[in-house]
Amino acid sequence: MLGKVRSGSGTANTEKIVDGNAPFELKPTSGDSAGKQKTWRRGVLLTHGLTDSPYFMRHLAGFFRENGFRVMAILLPGHGTQPGDLLDVAWPEWAKAVAYGADRLAEEVDEVYLAGFSTGGTLSIYQSLRDDRVRGLFLFSPALEITRRAAWANMHRLYSWLMPPAKWVGIRPDRSFYKYESLPKNAVAQTHALTKKLDSMLQEHEVIIPVFAAASQDDTTANTPATLEFMAHARHPSSRLVLYTTDTGKFLPGIPAEKLELVDSVMPGQKILSSAHTAIVLPSDDPHYGTAGDYSNCIHYYPDDMEKYEACINNSGDVLQGEITEANLRTGTLRRLMYNPNFAALKVSMKRFIDNLP
Repeated sequence: MLGKVRSGSGTANTEKIVDGNAPFELKPTSGDSAGKQKTWRRGVLLTHGLTDSPYFMRHLAGFFRENGFRVMAILLPGHGTQPGDLLDVAWPEWAKAVAYGADRLAEEVDEVYLAGFSTGGTLSIYQSLRDDRVRGLFLFSPALEITRRAAWANMHRLYSWLMPPAKWVGIRPDRSFYKYESLPKNAVAQTHALTKKLDSMLQEHEVIIPVFAAASQDDTTANTPATLEFMAHARHPSSRLVLYTTDTGKFLPGIPAEKLELVDSVMPGQKILSSAHTAIVLPSDDPHYGTAGDYSNCIHYYPDDMEKYEACINNSGDVLQGEITEANLRTGTLRRLMYNPNFAALKVSMKRFIDNLP
C-alpha cells in the first residue's frame, strides 16, 4: 500500500520513504530479556502522533531494544500515505489499531508497556485504562488537551460540498518524507474528540501504573498544563516528568520535586530559543529532522509570508529555532525545532525510570 502511494516520490527515495512510514518490530539485544511465561519479559508498543509516522519512534525503539524490550510500532489509519487519507478517518479506528498492537505484543511478553508521541500518547493512555495488561506508560508531548477551536473543526461538513478547501486547516507543500504538512480539519476534530473521551474516562479512573512523561512547557500544539495536571495525579511513586522549559526556577505545584526534572531548553550557541512539541523524540543527528537534516519545519509561514518561508527553508540569514510561540516569532525568522538537543540525557532519565520499575 505504501509503495503504491509513494512511488511518485522518485525511484531513489521510494524504498527509504516506504521503510520510514511502515510499521516495524525489533527484538531485544540484551541478554537478560527472557520472560517467564512468554518469550520476552517486557515489550513496548510505540504509537506515533497525528500526521506523523512510525519514523518518529525509530530512535526510541532503539533505546528500548537496548534495554531489553521487545518492540512493536504501529502505523495509525490514514497516516504514512497521503494527507487526504485523514479526511474521513475516525479516532476509534486509531484506538482499534493500538488495541490490535497491544494484543499482538501480549502474545510474546510477560509485561506490556505503551509509549506514544503526541496523539499517540493520548491513545496509549486510553488503551491503558481499558487494558489491565498494561504495566506502564511512556508519554512524549502527549496531546491531553488541544485548542478549543478544534471543537469546531468538523463544522466544515455543513458547507464543504460547496467549498472543498474548507475541509482543510491548510494545504501545504508536504516536503517531509515522514510527516504530512497539509492538515485536514477532520484530523484535528478527531483528536479533540479523543481528548474529550479520555478526559471523561480519567474522571472515573485513576492512573495507578508507573508513568514516564517528557514535554515542552512552550508547546503550542498540546496544552502542557493538562500534562502537568495528569502527572500530578499519577499516583505511582516511580512516575517521572521531564519538562523542557525556558525558566528552570519556576515552581510547579502538585508535582513533587523527586518526580520532576526541569531541563533548560534555551541554547543560544545553537540559536535555539526553546523546545517545541515536535522536538522531543528525535536526536540532533537524525538524518532527516536533525541539525544537518534535509528538512526544515517552516509551514507556519506558508502561504502568508513566503519571504520568511523561503528564508526559513533555505536557512538564509539569521534563522532561529524553537517553538512557534508569538514571542519567538517576533524575534525573527523561526524554524520550528524538530529535534531534542538533550536526547542523550532523556535516555538516561528513561533508563533510570526503567531501573526503578516494579
